[in-house]
Amino acid sequence: MSDVADQRFAPPQAQVADLAPEGAVLAERGTRFLAAVVDGLIGAGVVWVAFQIPALERLVQAQTAATLKSMWSPTPLSLAVGLLAFLVIQGWPLVTRGQTLGKILFKLRIVRSDGSKPGAWRLLGLRYGVGMLAGVNPIVAGVYGLVDSLLIFRESRKCLHDTIADTQVIKL
Repeated sequence: MSDVADQRFAPPQAQVADLAPEGAVLAERGTRFLAAVVDGLIGAGVVWVAFQIPALERLVQAQTAATLKSMWSPTPLSLAVGLLAFLVIQGWPLVTRGQTLGKILFKLRIVRSDGSKPGAWRLLGLRYGVGMLAGVNPIVAGVYGLVDSLLIFRESRKCLHDTIADTQVIKL
């Protein structure tokens, strides 16, 4: 057999780097955490206000009366209201700027690994949607959340959702 024939079965030779785009400065872990806390507080506040609307409050009480005691318990209605609130509040700045309100406050931006602007599907579907989908099951949500959080301690500072969506968070 010749050398050429053997190369057909050789593994691909790709250089995969787990680093920030050239010229970009990765966001600090603590700053990313604070931005996420701000985003969570904004989202929780909006959902709380939404559930103060009498019609929604009655729907939640009817859904939760048999088994659940709180508006924070996952029900189809609370998941739908939470998703809608997220899209209304964070969707536009995410798609247009690559930033949530917390990231705007802390001067952070989400970019692709090559430094380019991520598209709407990558941001809303892959980066956030996969985690929201995992949140439907409490066990999967716990494992996903733990792995997602711990992966930020890699040199690239990429969480699991960053790896899934091929994104990074940089300082402006």
